[in-house]
Amino acid sequence: MGSMTGFYLHPASSLHDTGWGHPEHQGRLRALASTVGKDLLTLHGHVDQMKSGDASLEDLGLVHTSAHINSVRAVCDRAKESGRIESVAADTNVSASSWEAALGSVGSAIEAARAVAEGEISNAFVAARPPGHHARPDGAMGFCLFNNVGVAARWLQAMNLAERILILDWDVHHGNGTQDTFYEDDSVFFVSLHQSSHYPGSGAADETGAGLGLGRTLNVPLSEGTSAETYKDVFAETLASVADRFDPDFVLVSSGFDCLAGDPLGGFLLEPEDLHWMTRRVTEYASASCNGRIVAVLEGGYDPKRLGAGTLAVIRALADLEVQGD
Repeated sequence: MGSMTGFYLHPASSLHDTGWGHPEHQGRLRALASTVGKDLLTLHGHVDQMKSGDASLEDLGLVHTSAHINSVRAVCDRAKESGRIESVAADTNVSASSWEAALGSVGSAIEAARAVAEGEISNAFVAARPPGHHARPDGAMGFCLFNNVGVAARWLQAMNLAERILILDWDVHHGNGTQDTFYEDDSVFFVSLHQSSHYPGSGAADETGAGLGLGRTLNVPLSEGTSAETYKDVFAETLASVADRFDPDFVLVSSGFDCLAGDPLGGFLLEPEDLHWMTRRVTEYASASCNGRIVAVLEGGYDPKRLGAGTLAVIRALADLEVQGD
C-alpha cells in the first residue's frame, strides 16, 4: 500500500453550491471527477481513491479564530434554513451543504497528510472544494472558507508528524491567507508563484516574512502572458533557492489550475504537461529532503475541462507515470 498515490474527494464537496453564474461552481468538481474516473483503469495499481475525513472544530481552530469559524457556520445554517445561496464575503457564497463541504475539504487534507506522514501511501492529491488559500485566520475571501493547506500543516505539527513544512502555491492568484497564517513562523516556508497586480493584490517580492519568520516567505510575482518556458525556468530557480535554504520534512502544494492557458481568471500560458513537469521537480525535491512526503491540494481552476486535464497531469506525476496528451 505504501507506494500508492492517494486520491481524495469528499462526497459533500460536490454539493457546495455557489450558483452556476459563479466561477467556482459545482461543474468544476464534476469535470475533475469524470476525467480522473475515466483514467482510473490506467492508474490502477498506482493511484487509489481513499476514504475522506472530516475536520473537527478543534482542527479548524489550529489556524482560524473561533469568531471566524462561528460566523461561517452561522451563514451556512442560514442558507440551510432559507434554501438559498448566502454570502460569507463579497465574492464567497455558501449553500445548505457548504458547512459539510468545508469540514470535508479540510478533513480530507488532514487525512491525506496523516496517511502520507505515517507511510500508508507515498503521496496524495486532494480534490478540495471549497478551495482554501485566500482564507485568513480571521476571515473568508476569494471563494475560500477555511485554509485547507494551512490547517493540514498545523495539524501535522500538532501531532508531531512533521516539524518543518514547505507550502508551495502555484495558483495564478497569490495565497494571501496562507501567507498571513505563517508570516511570522520559521517552521513553515511559504512559496508563491503568481500573476502580479492580480487579485488579491498581495504577494510582492519584498513580502518575505516578519519576526522569526523573516526570510521564510518567498513571493515570485510574474507578469500576465508569462510563457511556459519562462515560467518553468523561474520555477526551477525558485525550487533550487528554497532547497539551499530549507530542508522540510513535509511538502504541501496549493495546486491551482487557473495558471493554465485559457483560464477565465488567469493570464499564464501553462499546459497540463507543464504542470506534470513542475510536479516531477517537486517530487524530486521532496524525495531528497523528506522521503517524498507530499500532498497536493486543489485550489483554483475555472475552465472545467482544463481543470480535469491539469489534475490528471499532476496525479500522474505524483504516481511517477508519464503525462498523457490532452
